Amino acid sequence: MTDIAILGAWLEASLFDTPAALVAAVVAVTLVGLSKGGMGGAFALMGVPVLSLVMSPVQAAAVLLPILLMMDAIGLWAWRGYRDWAVLRAMLPAAMLGIGVGWMTAAYTPEALVRLIVGLVAVLFVASALLPGRRAAPPAGHRPVAGWFWGAGAGFTSFVAHAGGPPYQVYTLPMRLDPKVFTGTSVIFFAVVNVVKVAPYAALGQFDGRTLWSALLMLPLAVVAVLAGAAVVRRMRAAVFYPFMYTMVLLVSLRLIHDGVTGLWPLLTGA
Repeated sequence: MTDIAILGAWLEASLFDTPAALVAAVVAVTLVGLSKGGMGGAFALMGVPVLSLVMSPVQAAAVLLPILLMMDAIGLWAWRGYRDWAVLRAMLPAAMLGIGVGWMTAAYTPEALVRLIVGLVAVLFVASALLPGRRAAPPAGHRPVAGWFWGAGAGFTSFVAHAGGPPYQVYTLPMRLDPKVFTGTSVIFFAVVNVVKVAPYAALGQFDGRTLWSALLMLPLAVVAVLAGAAVVRRMRAAVFYPFMYTMVLLVSLRLIHDGVTGLWPLLTGA
């Protein structure tokens, strides 16, 4: 068999067995990879919606989780040595609790409602950051109670709606960490969260052989996208990085609000 024939056979055995599905997968993985490299959650949030153009949202989320784990491994290597242990100690235990609550309530929690609430909270957070005097305020310190609250929120919303970024950023952005430390810490946080999510997702029947094979085919692109995102962020000064990140949070929040409203509208109207 020729290389093209082998590639065709591989794609036919995956979920990307049509040109439209393959294009959607490439776009989704590229956007998520750039985000995992450190370029903001707005790109990552587009992963499931883009894949949902060619498959069900549940299947899209299941395909992306193994890819996210691959990207997390690459991100951990790319950002090794950069972390804030105090942030991780404050937020990770609470995130585990949030994941557990999300698992137990998955059958009863409308994903659209979670997205809407997270989007509204994120918009209020960005709006408060733009208030007069906020930019001149000193960086926020470590706040254990707030860390637990937002850590649990990040774990819960990550499990239920793949939207853990905004709650995490509400706690960490005001600290104004060095951009490399901020990115490295977030990579560690979500790498742990995604690993812990594997068992509950498997228990809910989200994985099969075709799904895992589809994720494996995207590994080379995932590597390139994550490293490209990391290369860009490494060259960003704090004066550029933080306005960029707040812009990304705003874009994420608007997308979440849109998804929440459109998802809840049929339930509210009976359409």
